[in-house]
Amino acid sequence: MRALVSLSRANLRSFVRDRAALFWMLAFPILFVVLFGTIFAGGGRLNYDVGWVDQDGTPGAAQLRAAFDRIGLLTFHEGSLETERAAMERGDIDAIIVVPAGTGAAIGAAQAGGAGSPATVTVYTDPSRTNASAGLVQIANAVTMGTNLALSGRPPALAVQEQSRQTERLTNVSYFVPSILGMGLMQVGIFAAIPLVQQREKLILKRLNATPLPRWTLVGSNVVVRLVIAAVQTVLIVGIGVKFLGVEVTGGVLAIAGLVAIGALTFVSIGYVIASFARTEEAASGMTSVVQFPLMFLSGIFFPLEIMPDWLRSVATFMPLTYLGDALRQVMVGGAPFVPLGVDLAVLGGWLVVCLAISARFFRWQ
Repeated sequence: MRALVSLSRANLRSFVRDRAALFWMLAFPILFVVLFGTIFAGGGRLNYDVGWVDQDGTPGAAQLRAAFDRIGLLTFHEGSLETERAAMERGDIDAIIVVPAGTGAAIGAAQAGGAGSPATVTVYTDPSRTNASAGLVQIANAVTMGTNLALSGRPPALAVQEQSRQTERLTNVSYFVPSILGMGLMQVGIFAAIPLVQQREKLILKRLNATPLPRWTLVGSNVVVRLVIAAVQTVLIVGIGVKFLGVEVTGGVLAIAGLVAIGALTFVSIGYVIASFARTEEAASGMTSVVQFPLMFLSGIFFPLEIMPDWLRSVATFMPLTYLGDALRQVMVGGAPFVPLGVDLAVLGGWLVVCLAISARFFRWQ
């Protein structure tokens, strides 16, 4: 154990002296949080799955549903408000449209020229689905405006109210910060390959392997350092999000720490796979870039998965960062899931086990 502590301390000192590594591991993710967190926005999607809750049950409400159907962008799932809320929590639908009791009466009163309060159609949205939320509210406003225009010269019969599924203090940045944390953990892991290849080229690994120290101690010290860096990253990124960007973290500390540890270990194992096949430092650097950039841009970190073409979304389902980001958003801010949390953990665990097996088979000490 004393040898493990000593090697970990030495590796940590070596990392701190490398200013470039410090920038990429610590400063770079923080810059993303500060710069992109305030301007995070997205486009729209061509089709949405929407829960339809008709609390009125009149011909007027049926006419309103027909007007939404004519838009051609919505696939409806009818049910009670409780059923549709549960489906939204599971991530099965993008939003819920609730037609209140009295909608038909309000339309009838407007047609008769009488004055009265408009019926308020409520659109339940999820802040974690920025593009879907904005697009669906716009569609609802357009349909109700068209209905009101059809009753031209009469009092408005319908109004739209957006209601967030989450607490009002949550913003889009709340979902962006966990994504950046996931990206930082990914970089901590895969960039572990470069110093390993450096040490192999300089024959440091060969000399260490010749000592009486067991190999698990040598590997363990490197992993410990990466976990320490991951912990520092987490504190910095989450701290900035909470202090300066108003992010409300609802998850427990232990749950978040466990996810950070699993994520860091998964990507460290991927870094060891890279180090197993890279013969030179330049090759390791190139291989980490080849792995890093698809993970960054195709796993829902910068661009929501719902705006991607189906074939790209299929690619994203094979990427471990997709599941780490999804798990962090679910646990940290209660985001709507891409898949259930158990699936996220199972996929990350699968990547960890497979990559460890590959590394154990092909890693070279000299």
